[in-house]
Amino acid sequence: MIGQQPEAAPEPLPGRVAVLVVGAGFAGLATAIKLAGSGEQDFLVIERRAEVGGTWRDNTYPGAACDVPSQLYSFSFALNPDWPRSFSAQPEIQDYLRKVARDSGLLHRFRFGVEFEGASWDSDAELWRVETSAGPVTAQLLVSAAGALSEPKVPELAGLASFDGAVFHSAEWDHGQDLTGKRVAVIGTGASAIQIVPAIADRVARLQVYQRTAPWVLPRHDRAYRPLEKLAMHRIPGYQRLVRNVIYLAREATVPMFIAAPWIGSLVSRSATANINRAISDPVLRAKVQPHFALGCKRVLISNDWYPALTRDNVELITEPISHLTPNAIVTADATSRDVDVLIVATGFQATEQPIADLIKGRDGRTLGQAWSERGVQGYKGATVHGFPNLFFVIGPNTGLGHSSMVYMIESQVAYLVDAWRQMRRHGLATVEPTAAAEDAWNADLQRRMRRTVWSTGGCRSWYLDAHGRNVALWPRTTYLFRRLTASFDPGAYHLGARPGTAPPERPRPGASP
Repeated sequence: MIGQQPEAAPEPLPGRVAVLVVGAGFAGLATAIKLAGSGEQDFLVIERRAEVGGTWRDNTYPGAACDVPSQLYSFSFALNPDWPRSFSAQPEIQDYLRKVARDSGLLHRFRFGVEFEGASWDSDAELWRVETSAGPVTAQLLVSAAGALSEPKVPELAGLASFDGAVFHSAEWDHGQDLTGKRVAVIGTGASAIQIVPAIADRVARLQVYQRTAPWVLPRHDRAYRPLEKLAMHRIPGYQRLVRNVIYLAREATVPMFIAAPWIGSLVSRSATANINRAISDPVLRAKVQPHFALGCKRVLISNDWYPALTRDNVELITEPISHLTPNAIVTADATSRDVDVLIVATGFQATEQPIADLIKGRDGRTLGQAWSERGVQGYKGATVHGFPNLFFVIGPNTGLGHSSMVYMIESQVAYLVDAWRQMRRHGLATVEPTAAAEDAWNADLQRRMRRTVWSTGGCRSWYLDAHGRNVALWPRTTYLFRRLTASFDPGAYHLGARPGTAPPERPRPGASP
C-alpha cells in the first residue's frame, strides 16, 4: 500500500496560540525546545503521526541507517554518549529522539495524530488561520518544520494500478509482507535502495533492481565503539564534544570539492572506482554500476555491501527503462518481462516541491506553491518568503547539504526564527516579512555561486533542481558561514508591521547577500 493514515486520535487543540509548529522530527523538536528556552510558553507542535521522529520514525525499512557519523547527527545541546557505532541505525536514532523529547518535558505541547490541512494569512487580524484534522487554530507565527524528506515520491508507471502483487514505498514499509522466497523488485538505486537491497537479498528468491542512473558509492567506515571510548564519552568532560568537533571539521574540509574545486572529486572518484573493482569481477556488471557524471553532482552514497549484493546469483541489476507493469510482471523497454510478487518503490521524496507549500495561502491569496511555480522555489536565508508574513521554515530552500549533518543546519535556522520571535515581542511587532529586494538579492547571489559548483558542472540532473532548472535544495558555502549569517534576526531585510500603539524599531541597512 502507498500512503498512510495518522496513527493516533487527535487531542483537542486550543483556539489560538502565539506560535504553531508543523512537524515533530528533528526540526520541530529543536524549535519547541529552543522556544521554551527563550521563555515562550504559548506554542504548540502538531504532528500527523503518533510520535516524534519525522523521517527516522517513518523510514523503518530493513537496513535503514544514517550516512552521517552519529556524533555529528545529534543535537549540540543533547549529546548522546551511548551511540553504539560510528554510524547509527534507524532504531537508535529514533530512540535518541524519543529520549530528547521526554527529557525536554515539553511533550504536553505536542499534539499527535493531527494533520495540517491548510493555512491562510488574515491581513486584518495579522495572524494565520490554520485548518487541521482536529479543528481550526490561529497563530501569530507559523513554523513549517515538515522537512524536505516527508512526502514519498512515486513514479508514474503504466499499469501500476493493475498490478496484483504488493506495492509499497520504502518510506512506508509494509512489515506485514514476508519477503521470504518471493520475487521482489526494487525501483531505484539511491540512498534507501542501497541499504534495502543488501538487507533483503539473502531471503528473497529473486531480486530485481531497476536502475536509471548509477550512483557514486564510497566505502562506509563504520565500526562499533570500543568500551574505553564509551567510558570516555561518559566520564571525561569535553571528550565527546571534542570528537564531534573533529568530525565536523573533517566534513567541512570536503566543501571545496563541491563548491569551488570539483576536480578534487576526480581524485576521490578513483577510490570509488577501486571500490567497484574490488567487489565486482564481471565486466558487464562493472560497466552498469560505473557512474558517468562527476562525483558529488548527485548525492554521494556510502556502503560496504551494495556492490557485493549485486554479485549474488539471485540478484539482477536492470538498466533498461521500465515500459509498463502487467498484473504479475514488470516489462522493460526491450520487451523483457520479469515476474514479480512484491514491488518496492525506493524513488525518494518530493524534496524540492515541498507539498506543504500548496496548503499555505499568503497575503495576496495565492498559495506558496503557486508563487514558487511562477518565480521558482526561493526564500530569504531559507527561512522566510516574501508575500507570506510571519511564516518561517526550518529546512527551507537552499539549506540542504551534500557533505555534513542537517542537524547543524536545523539548529542554525531555529536560532534565527527564535531570535526573530524574541525581537517581535521586544519591539511590539505584529508582522515580519522579507522584502522582495532582500529575497531576490539573496537568491541571485546563491544562484551565481551555484554556477561553479559540481551540482551545476558535474554532468547530471538531480533532485536538487526545481522545475526551472535551478538548484533550490543545497547550500553552496560552508555550514559555519550559514550559522554566522543566521545567528541573529536581521530586521533591516524585512517589512516590519507594528502592533497598534507601538512603533517599529529603526531599520538598519539590510545585509541580504550570503
